[in-house]
Amino acid sequence: MDNFIVSARKYRPVTFDSVVGQQHITGTLKNAIRNNQLAQAFLFCGPRGVGKTTCARILAKTINCEQITVENEACGSCDSCKSFQNGNSFSIHELDAASNNSVDDIRSLIDQVRIPPQTGKYKIYIIDEVHMLSQQAFNAFLKTLEEPPSYAIFILATTEKHKILPTILSRCQIFDFNRIKVEDMANHLANIANKEEITFEMDGLHVIAQKADGGLRDALSMFDQIVSFSNKNLTYKAVIDNLNILDYDYYFQLLDAIAKQDASQALLIFDSILNKGFDGGHFIAGLSNHVRNLLVTKDPATLKLLEVSENVKKRYLEQAQQLSSGLLLSALNIANQCEISYRSSKNQRLQVELSLLKMCHIASAIQLAQNGIPAQAELKKKLPESGGLNAGSPAKTTTTNLPHATAGFSQPVSKPIATTETPSKEIPAGSGNPANPYAGQQGSTSSAASPSSLAMGSGSTAMGSGSSAAGAGASGASSDAKPAFKGWGSFKPVNSLPNLNTIFEEKKKGDSEEEELVQGNEFFEVTQNSFLSKWNILAEKLKAEHKITLFTLMTSNTPRLNGTLIEVEVENAVQIDQLKLGKIDILNFLRVELRNFALDMEVMMVEKTKERKPYTSQEKYQAMVAKNPLLEELRKTFDLGLS
Repeated sequence: MDNFIVSARKYRPVTFDSVVGQQHITGTLKNAIRNNQLAQAFLFCGPRGVGKTTCARILAKTINCEQITVENEACGSCDSCKSFQNGNSFSIHELDAASNNSVDDIRSLIDQVRIPPQTGKYKIYIIDEVHMLSQQAFNAFLKTLEEPPSYAIFILATTEKHKILPTILSRCQIFDFNRIKVEDMANHLANIANKEEITFEMDGLHVIAQKADGGLRDALSMFDQIVSFSNKNLTYKAVIDNLNILDYDYYFQLLDAIAKQDASQALLIFDSILNKGFDGGHFIAGLSNHVRNLLVTKDPATLKLLEVSENVKKRYLEQAQQLSSGLLLSALNIANQCEISYRSSKNQRLQVELSLLKMCHIASAIQLAQNGIPAQAELKKKLPESGGLNAGSPAKTTTTNLPHATAGFSQPVSKPIATTETPSKEIPAGSGNPANPYAGQQGSTSSAASPSSLAMGSGSTAMGSGSSAAGAGASGASSDAKPAFKGWGSFKPVNSLPNLNTIFEEKKKGDSEEEELVQGNEFFEVTQNSFLSKWNILAEKLKAEHKITLFTLMTSNTPRLNGTLIEVEVENAVQIDQLKLGKIDILNFLRVELRNFALDMEVMMVEKTKERKPYTSQEKYQAMVAKNPLLEELRKTFDLGLS
């Protein structure tokens, strides 16, 4: 049986034209050979498996070839090319810097450089993984690298360019190798499969190319593995089974369920993925990439960023047309947040499921923002009948003589239950009816509020029918009775969600602050004494109104009157914010009382250094001794200690 040679070695490029995905490098090198403008040192840098060492070998073989072709390629038939291909060339030397990284190794190399080539025009040294050389070895190599003999050429290769000394970089021509594109890699694998008489599906080759992450050597290794696994029948199913990759179908089905707001189906899809042995973090990362691909597909200009096969690209195009950009952006944001917090979560499955539930409610939130509050008829279909939610019909309220703490429970009780029907008046939204705070606001409390609190489910319905605070407590009260919770008077309906298209627009700089200030035509002169008098009166007034924070700020430091500008000094940013909140009230009072409507106030932060107050028992005792030294004698006399 013949010895098996892996594809990475068997199909290693031997000419510049056969190098995959590095045309900008090979074109430059061919032009340098044609114009006889070869540098004394080259540095090839880039990720693993992109062709650095391969291009170094091709360059070394080509510049020593005795019969270079018209395309500036090595002929492969001369003595120099044959000796290189057989691995016994005396003019081309390869050195592994990972295992030869000492000063002695570099000195041995320098001694070899002094000997001219026995065959060929140049003596070429290929040093792989050059970043592994020690600091002393780099220093010993500097002079030879800068001024080598005319026949010596150095080709350095590395994956970590940042570890090489700048003095070495300045002596080399630097070539940066790119990651190989998925399309180029898939086509190269297809050519190899045709040569090896392997049946394949292009979708499977694309998955291999994506998994390789730009490295052709990794792609060829996976290719050999899957060919052995599938017995030379490389299908998409064989690739995803062997490489442990989630099928595209899962994500397409999941996005369809999200678009239909089918939360049950979304959770079942995720459960089937977990049952196949996939990690939830792997799933959510793939979901983020899938949503990103759908967003990329939305615009024809960015369609080239989609690195998938043609069959999969068609599916992306079809699904992208069915989903809005707003839904995709929201889903991508949710998936990204889930991926960030996944590793630190104690219940990782719940973290992913919660994100899926949020995604399933995005469509309803967007529709609500676009269409506003649903109609009354549609609302009645979605909500069960409850006395506190139907503003235009008679409200049935059930009252019991049970204590308030148990009125909301649905347990059987022995005491009679009295049911009264009280007609309710039509109340406009936002009027804050004390007897029924939800009346007239059913659209806002039931529909507009629900998208912003998706995890609550039908919490608003439960409040309307099951809570005794709004139903039972209000049935016997008259329309003039005040509610137990005073905040209902300022309850405002939420009519729509914020417009995501204008969230990043700069707000217009309005004079909202000036509009709230009282205006007038009086500008009487104000003295410091009269100003301080009114200032103190206002401070006492605030104290009587229990606005202690503002009272403290106004009395802690004496303000200064500079013309019509009141200058107030504070010690930190928190105090600045507090004074800014009360600025309008202060200025309105002073402008009217002092009859000068040009008064304004400026808050300045001044850091004041104060002596540190004694805190510990030892510090307090030292402070007391400083005032009365006899305390120390008293302590020693009675042998006292500090608690």
